[in-house]
Amino acid sequence: MMTIKQRKKDHVDLTISGDTSYTQQTGFDRYYMCHNALPEVNFDEIDTHAEFLGRQFSFPLFISSMTGGYADAGAVNAIIASFCQEHDLPFGVGSQRIMLENQDAIATFSIVREKAPDAYIASNIGGQQLIGGLSDDHYESMVNCIAADAIIVHLNPLQELMQPEGDRNFKGILDGIYKLVNRSTIPVIVKETGAGITSETADKLLNAGVSVIDISGAGGTSWSKVENARPSNSNPESLFNDWGVPTERCLREVVQLKGSYDFEIIASGGIRNGLDMAKALCLGADFTASAQPVIKAVVEKGQEGLEELYLQWIKQLKITMVLTGCEQVSDLDISHLNLKDS
Repeated sequence: MMTIKQRKKDHVDLTISGDTSYTQQTGFDRYYMCHNALPEVNFDEIDTHAEFLGRQFSFPLFISSMTGGYADAGAVNAIIASFCQEHDLPFGVGSQRIMLENQDAIATFSIVREKAPDAYIASNIGGQQLIGGLSDDHYESMVNCIAADAIIVHLNPLQELMQPEGDRNFKGILDGIYKLVNRSTIPVIVKETGAGITSETADKLLNAGVSVIDISGAGGTSWSKVENARPSNSNPESLFNDWGVPTERCLREVVQLKGSYDFEIIASGGIRNGLDMAKALCLGADFTASAQPVIKAVVEKGQEGLEELYLQWIKQLKITMVLTGCEQVSDLDISHLNLKDS
């Protein structure tokens, strides 16, 4: 029987080396940034700081939940944690379900707080594990093991249905989220895993008291493709490999709820460079997030690879800001974005 540890390892291996990206695009390519030939700003004075959940960070990038629970995960998490500590970036650990079932896996998560005593770190649990309510012991174990600043609930029905050993029951997740929000002393973030959160779903989550919606739309990693490509999947269902709502569409929809609820939006799902970040911020995101490029950089080149990626994205965002006449991240808004002619 396939263990959770082996499944986690397969996931990482496939996302960094396999052809597991969506065929459909994020939707950001529908737009171009409005060029300013007379920007009157200084590249060296561009301010990339951004606020998220009341805290100021050096760059509007949340390093998304990725991994934990198997032998190599601790090393990967340690590198990411050290990096986020040094550069003042928020990040989330991978699903902590495995450590709730096997205490031997706790060390692969607790290492992040050892390496990042001051960083903003989020716990992570799947929606299915909230059906019937998360026990106090499990909540405290998840949060205390990393001294979490927030807790992420990930929704992944598409992935679960493609996974031979995946969950099939999705009844009761919303009620579980409601109970978690009322139990939690820290903000609750709800994210998809790449198929998108639409306004209808976001409205239900916000009504339950969720603080942040991470839309995680289609256009990045297809977890349907990942599951179907696993060696242990003897009966893949490739018909659904491109299932999902593009990131740009999800973002446009969920932004419309800002007038009805007090919440923040993370744009993720195919964020692959500083220009993607800028477009997402212009469309109304408060912050952006990415996972696949980060873990790929870490696995291939360690902290050096992560540093290279980070500096490249900073440079790209700053160039975009100069070319639109923006001196700080908060200046990026819809006025700097135009739809391309069809």
